[in-house]
Amino acid sequence: MDDKGQEVDPWQFDQGVRLEDTGIICFPVEPGGPALDFTMASFSIPVVSNEVVRLFDRLDIQDEVQFIQVQVEGYHEPYFILNTLQTIRCIDDARCEEVLYWLPEDNRPDKLGKYRNVRGLKIDPTRAGGANIFRPWGWTGTLIVSERVKLAMEEAGLVGPRFIEV
Repeated sequence: MDDKGQEVDPWQFDQGVRLEDTGIICFPVEPGGPALDFTMASFSIPVVSNEVVRLFDRLDIQDEVQFIQVQVEGYHEPYFILNTLQTIRCIDDARCEEVLYWLPEDNRPDKLGKYRNVRGLKIDPTRAGGANIFRPWGWTGTLIVSERVKLAMEEAGLVGPRFIEV
């Protein structure tokens, strides 16, 4: 919900574009628990602490992300949606465990030819170029960071992120 009580479209945060004037978004917490520096909320929305914002500033990658202020229910510390500003067509279908596409017989013309499922995701790093953080085109529920960002997050001792090599 936004600060006016209106429902927020969750899919806008995986499109790889800068968003304008979202207002302050309110997140409920279910179940409660310790504060995390990084978590994937519903709809694969990354929510991060101010520590992550400062780390990304130090890494000089703020042009690859947009931080949108949110209010997390029950917490007074500042939190932010980490909105990645690029999607990259980089999935290496041949190296993934399984790749399924939407087919004509699925009767979903809006999704025809797009990924239906990706298991054991692998990317072609040459297609990712020098990107530090992005979502893979066609499978945007995944957030990918460079080795540089991964190491910096681990070194900073951030609570919450988990990494799987792709």
